[in-house]
This record gives sequence, C-alpha cells and structure tokens, in this order.
Amino acid sequence: MRICIVGSEKVWSIDKLYYKYLVEEGIDVAMFPAHDLFHDYYYKSFVNKILYRTGISGILNGINSSFLQFVEEFKPDVVWVFKGMEISPKTLSFLHEREVFLVNYNPDNPFLFTGRGSGNRNITASIPYYDLFFTYDALIAERLKKEFGKSVEILPFGYELEEADFESAKEKDEAIKLCFLGNPDKYRAAFILQLAEKIKSSGGQVVVVGNHWNTFIPDNSEIQVHPPVYGSAFWSTLRRYRVQLNIMRPHNLYSHNMRSFEIPAVGGIMLTPQTDDHARYFENGESAFFYKDLNEAAEKALYLLNMPVDDANLVRTKARGVSLANGYSYKERALQALLNIESYKMTKKRAESI
Repeated sequence: MRICIVGSEKVWSIDKLYYKYLVEEGIDVAMFPAHDLFHDYYYKSFVNKILYRTGISGILNGINSSFLQFVEEFKPDVVWVFKGMEISPKTLSFLHEREVFLVNYNPDNPFLFTGRGSGNRNITASIPYYDLFFTYDALIAERLKKEFGKSVEILPFGYELEEADFESAKEKDEAIKLCFLGNPDKYRAAFILQLAEKIKSSGGQVVVVGNHWNTFIPDNSEIQVHPPVYGSAFWSTLRRYRVQLNIMRPHNLYSHNMRSFEIPAVGGIMLTPQTDDHARYFENGESAFFYKDLNEAAEKALYLLNMPVDDANLVRTKARGVSLANGYSYKERALQALLNIESYKMTKKRAESI
C-alpha cells in the first residue's frame, strides 16, 4: 500500500511523526508539504499576505496543481490529508472519482474556526469527498457520522518523548511552583491571573512559559514570565515544576489537547479541566488532577503544591506508567491509524466488488 501524506514537514508538526512511524512500519509513504508551501509564501512578505487576503494570490491554485502532479507521479492508494486548509474540494473530488482512498485528520474542530490558522472553507466543503475521518473529539465524530454519514475513528493526541529526554528531565531539581507552558490568549491570561491571585496568600507561585506573555501579564504581577522552550528543555520544564496547569481552547473544551498526554508522559503532575476524555485516559487524583472551575483549580493547586515529596513522586510514577501501559505515544497512535485505514479501505473495496 502506498500512502501520500499531505501536511507539514516542520519540526513541530504531528504530520511528520505519523510519516516517520509509517516509514518505520515499512509502508511506502511520501509527504507532500502543502502547509509548508503556503506558510513559506504567506510569511515571506507583507505583500504576499495582502495578495492572499484580497483573493488576488494564486498560491492555493499553484499548490493544488503541484499536488495533483505529485499524486500522478507517486500513484498512492491512499491520500491522508492533515487538516486540509490548502487542498480544494475540486482536487479531492478529482481524486475521489479516480478511486483514491481519501483520509482526513484534523487536529482542530472542522466546524469551529477560532483564528486564521484553525480552518477555512476548504475544510468543511471537502467533507463529502473523504472516505475516512480521524478526529480527537467524540462530539465531532458524532456530527460527522450523523450529518454527513461518514466513517469516523477517534484518534487522540499523543506524545513523542525520547528516553534520553525523559531521563534528563527526571534528574532536574523540582521547583514547588505552578507552571503553564503554552502561548497566551485573553481567556488563558484571565484564568491564570485570577488563579495566581487566589493562591498567592498561601504562598503559591505561578510561572508562565511561552511567547508574548509580557503583553498579557501586568508589570506589577508576581507571575514569573519565561520565553518558550523547545526540545529537551520543553520536557524538563513539564517535569520540573510541581504542578503543570492545562487549559482547553474553544475547539477542545469538552475533550483533550496535546498537553493532556505530554505532561503525564514525562511524569508531570497535571492539573487539567474535568472532561470525559480526561476521565477516560487518566484517574482523577491518582495519575492526574481535574478541576471544574477556577475555585477548584485553586484548591487543588494548593493541595498539590503542599503535597509531600514522596506523594508527589508517586503521582509522577503513576502518570508515566499509565502513559506507557496504555500506548499513548504517537508511535502507537500511528500503528492504530494504519490498522484503521487498512480495514476501511478493504471494506470499501469489498463493497465495490459486490
């Protein structure tokens, strides 16, 4: 089976991880970096941004033309589109008519666009042409099934953590503080500012790590602001601080996000919103801690900050153990996705032969 992945080769992309593990599995797979072609054009100059926003640019037409040529040369059995903002419904219709098995995985909500990068018309207009959808969210899956009659499988986020990075992170001295690692928005900043205010009288200290936090945190705030971290420093930061706060965005308020698996995987102590997904993947009060609102978040944050070291280490061990035992890594996700694709593709082939 030949698979063409349409997505990104950037170091931060999960598309690249799926590509990596399909290659390791012996699959003949090629990457068409549609997102990178658009990203590099769009951010090359202010003029390019204006041309695209006014509808004058031909960048998307060029990407689709190049993609079809790529498909013609590679001749894949399966085209797996990650997100799909750059790929037009017309292109997918063309491939669908030629019986290419079309798969989509969207790490955002295909029905809720919260910013320029979260989706566009191509996302929703292309839904009819896909044979199989992967989504992280059960509510999205249900809508795709009921409204569009689509085949859907749940594909949660995961983690990609090298053993050397885990061992390095484990050796760092613990900081008895609450940390949020991620970039800000108005909601996140407001929540963290209120949380910091609630726990400071009891000695609770808060650290934020990411881009542009200085524009959201007042100069007189006691919250410590640090720049973003990458690679081994990313994992050390998730592990080092006593409490790692997780906050959902609008597109995953009722499910989970990437940090949901990255924090426990490195043995971090996660304080995260109570959702059905979190309850499915972790045990509240054992391998992670859930909050329903700001007051409960503050209460549990102080409980964890004052937890004896031995008890905290036990939580860390359980969090790491659950992640390993249940196959929450991206390698395991990729293998499961491959089984799903093979199964649905075979089912479609049998149905067409009847």
